[in-house]
Amino acid sequence: MTRSTPLHLRPWRTGDFGAVLEALASPDMDRQFPSGETAEARAEQWLGWATGLIARPAGFAFAVCADDDEPLANLAATAIDRHDVGWVSYWTTCRARGLGIAADALAALVPWLHDEAGVWRLELGHRLNNPASGRIAERAGFLREGVERAKLKYEGRRYDTARWARLADDPRPKARRTVEL
Repeated sequence: MTRSTPLHLRPWRTGDFGAVLEALASPDMDRQFPSGETAEARAEQWLGWATGLIARPAGFAFAVCADDDEPLANLAATAIDRHDVGWVSYWTTCRARGLGIAADALAALVPWLHDEAGVWRLELGHRLNNPASGRIAERAGFLREGVERAKLKYEGRRYDTARWARLADDPRPKARRTVEL
């Protein structure tokens, strides 16, 4: 796997359980998944959620894969409202980090979300102690709009978050590699 390995996006499938479980095994991914008794139950619950996201207004979730069709990352656009505003989220498995996979996949997905799904404004946020997420947003054409103070609370601790957005008529950066939708 390199920074030029071609990627494709596809809907999540129930058979992707192993990839979700792999992602959940990374300690920093804990907050991306529902809480539950076991990792298996959490992965199953998340996969049920992701496989159900196939249309507005609930949203869309895509597995980001290379040639072997094994998911390396997730991209989702959810909570699309009557104002055509949606919330973007993403994560990568440990083996996919640092290769630009999420940024390239998001840059490729953004035109589809705007033009085909009809989402005018895409928003996302990340904790300030996760600058890698901000680099992904920036490479995909999102503009930083500010900081939301003490927005998130995990294990009794408050976190400031950076807020990003992009509009349908904002410039659209290209993915650095081939990404098929």
